[in-house]
Amino acid sequence: MIVLVFIVLFLDQALKIWVKTSMEYGEEIPLFGTWGLLHFVENNGMAFGLSIGGDYGKLALSLFRIVAVAFLIYYLKFLVNSSAKLGLLTSFALILAGAVGNIIDSAFYGLIFSESAYHGGLATMFPESGGYAGFLHGKVVDMLYFPLFSGHFPDWLPIWGGDYFMFFRPVFNIADMSITIGVVSILLFHRNFFSAKEEEEAKVEVAEGAVQGAAMTVAAAEAATSAPLVSEDVVAENEEVGSEVEEQSEEQHEEQHEPEAPDKPTPPSAE
Repeated sequence: MIVLVFIVLFLDQALKIWVKTSMEYGEEIPLFGTWGLLHFVENNGMAFGLSIGGDYGKLALSLFRIVAVAFLIYYLKFLVNSSAKLGLLTSFALILAGAVGNIIDSAFYGLIFSESAYHGGLATMFPESGGYAGFLHGKVVDMLYFPLFSGHFPDWLPIWGGDYFMFFRPVFNIADMSITIGVVSILLFHRNFFSAKEEEEAKVEVAEGAVQGAAMTVAAAEAATSAPLVSEDVVAENEEVGSEVEEQSEEQHEEQHEPEAPDKPTPPSAE
């Protein structure tokens, strides 16, 4: 995977440096007639010429890219240690290579190149007067342009009716292409990786629940075996007290119902 990352980085940076130092800004070189061109542009932001405004936006995007690359390196190492499939590893390696390629532009191109003005001459590498921007404020070089077909939307179409359109309008670079191929490959061919991961997590949760349930059952069993020892003593004591009370009540009952001795006859007195 490391070899693949370095190959993509080499191709990406070699083409960008050649375009930056050999083409004027806005210049075009046909590759495949009129539908495949090298068209030199630069952008301040994201892939395919998208951008976010201001120096703070540019700095935020550059920092976000660095964090994303750090996460990708960590996750790719995790996948390698987990013996993931080669296709999945390749997809993440392509994403990583593309992200690093655009970070190099943002971080260093402003320091090592002069400004590329629109049809204003070629940029120079390591100019004596210094670069055109500071660290993390460089522009990303784009050059691959494929305007495959163009036309006008039908008049009856809401909102865009009658408007001119072109496909494919964005200008991109090898790093953008690498990221796109990696993402599409994961979505099309490796979606089961994420579903399998969710199933594994669910199994772990079920196993943890079973362990907790077993622990609660054992605790309940232990409580059940120890509790009768106390309750039996209490029952025995209660039975003893009950028997004493019963004996006392029987004695009282017998005393109450014992027959009285008949009165002895009084002897007649002699007169």
